[in-house]
Amino acid sequence: MTVTIAEELLLLAYSEDEGKQLIGVTQLDPALGGAILAELAAAGRVELADDKVTVKDRTPLGDEELDATLARMAEDGKARKPAWWVQRVQSAKLRKRLLTRLAGAGVLAEEHGKVLGIFPTTRWPEADPSVEADVRERVTATLAGAEPDVRTAMLIAIMHAAKLDRKAFPGADRARVKEIAEGEWAGAAVAKTIAAINAAIAVTASTAAVVAATS
Repeated sequence: MTVTIAEELLLLAYSEDEGKQLIGVTQLDPALGGAILAELAAAGRVELADDKVTVKDRTPLGDEELDATLARMAEDGKARKPAWWVQRVQSAKLRKRLLTRLAGAGVLAEEHGKVLGIFPTTRWPEADPSVEADVRERVTATLAGAEPDVRTAMLIAIMHAAKLDRKAFPGADRARVKEIAEGEWAGAAVAKTIAAINAAIAVTASTAAVVAATS
């Protein structure tokens, strides 16, 4: 099964057996928005110039979530900062749609229950461990020194921005994670794109955390 960067992120962000989040939604949701943006950049559909994101190619990729965001950006037609788009793409609804899609594909199971017998809750344990195993194998090899491909590097960088890397890969070399997250392995254009998306995730997560704390 082919999964998007956002779906790979979700698989790593939920515990395999219990299906519970390893990080809070104020970190996870902006990371998913950033992952959608990163995938479009990796596929050559959008590009970063002068700290603004613009649509380069409107050709659909054949993925409902990616194509909806690409169409939305193309319709908007303006060069905007990455944080502007991350804030608008990220949402609890996006997270639920992606989780439901993974469950529909047999990768996750959707289990409903109640906390204290009152409050409804949903867990997403793994149903097919092979998909996440493939992702982990690719990430582990990269963190061990293998030359990263753009999509794997972006996944690692987004995990780092969301502070998920320490939870999902607790034994990883922090210096190597930082090296990849800062784009030191890549050309200037890719490195700049990764840095902009990571900064956008951090800004959005920080804003969400402040709003949650004061509401």
